[in-house]
Amino acid sequence: MPETIESTRRDFLKLSTGILLLVNSVVLGIPLIGSFVGPSFRRPEEIWMKETAVSDLQTEQPVILKTSDEKVDAYLHETVVRRVWAVRHPDGDVTVFSPICPHLGCRYNWDPSSRHFVCPCHGSIYSIDGKVLGGPAPRPLDTLPSKVEQGILYVKWERFEVGIPRKIRV
Repeated sequence: MPETIESTRRDFLKLSTGILLLVNSVVLGIPLIGSFVGPSFRRPEEIWMKETAVSDLQTEQPVILKTSDEKVDAYLHETVVRRVWAVRHPDGDVTVFSPICPHLGCRYNWDPSSRHFVCPCHGSIYSIDGKVLGGPAPRPLDTLPSKVEQGILYVKWERFEVGIPRKIRV
């Protein structure tokens, strides 16, 4: 008789230990699996950066605008300074260009004397509307999504592949 009681107690302890291990595995495993699988289902957050009042932009005069954006990666927070070129047209519309040259990824500038955007690295020349006028650039300047709300210009930052003829988001 003592042998059956010992056997029953041993079976109970095995079963209890198994249940505790199962509960611990579930409690620890679900968040762990979620941290690996979750980001693939999460949509990136759309961040519209507030730039300036549209009335502050001169017509047909490109202006480089500088704003800061907070980049969050897990528990790391980093402030990133973003620059964009904005051109206000006579009809009041605003075109916003990425400051990154589509040829090799350098930064281009506005040349007021020639009224063109010029890349100092390789000599590509762009018109005020972003079209390629000369040089090895494979496509026009990359435009960024923008919107105007209550007279304020907002821009959504995007980055594109360089050196290829099509505009592809990175």
